[in-house]
Amino acid sequence: MNYYTKRKILNLFFPVRCPVCNELIAGNDRFCTECTEKITSYTGSFHINGASESFAVFEYNKEILPAVHLLKNGSCGNSAYAFGACLADVLKNNGISGKIDIIVPVPLSESSRRKRGYNQSFLIAEAIGAEINKPVRCSVRKIRETKEQKTLSREERKLNLKNAFEVTENISGKRILLIDDITTTGSTLSEIAVLLRKSGAENVICSVVMKVEKKKTGT
Repeated sequence: MNYYTKRKILNLFFPVRCPVCNELIAGNDRFCTECTEKITSYTGSFHINGASESFAVFEYNKEILPAVHLLKNGSCGNSAYAFGACLADVLKNNGISGKIDIIVPVPLSESSRRKRGYNQSFLIAEAIGAEINKPVRCSVRKIRETKEQKTLSREERKLNLKNAFEVTENISGKRILLIDDITTTGSTLSEIAVLLRKSGAENVICSVVMKVEKKKTGT
């Protein structure tokens, strides 16, 4: 059963709602019109070690926060589809579908996945794969628990993730699109991108739904 058929069946039993405000929307809609106008597109740029290109679709701010909570609290709703489809638009506009062979989601540890019930990055990757017609492969596994990245400094984040992932299959020569939901410093993406390249990937492109911008401080 393909991705869109599954969505149609689910929509018969669970009406589609805007992941930001919870208003009912059409089955193929991402957000309601009002929330679409409020959400801020990401217009900056960022670099991830090990990756040739990096993309984000939204700024992480209070307007999009309800959808983030929905994605991470174990219910998900329409958020993964909305985020994945929007990110797919950015990737298509930048010609990325012709530069990749497979889509790889950033993994959760097994205990975290069981607790939440799903890996949100996988669900986003699945939506992207359906939009750009590329396969999703869980080629990376998280092999140990780590502290929450948001509680750590930049240097602590790097140490926290050291040797936390392993490649689970032959990716030699593959051009990979690495997907995550949110990035701040890029430590997680960098750790995995470098690992993928060391494991034989020809190229890695990173893409996230939201980029957290560092707050500017006064002088």
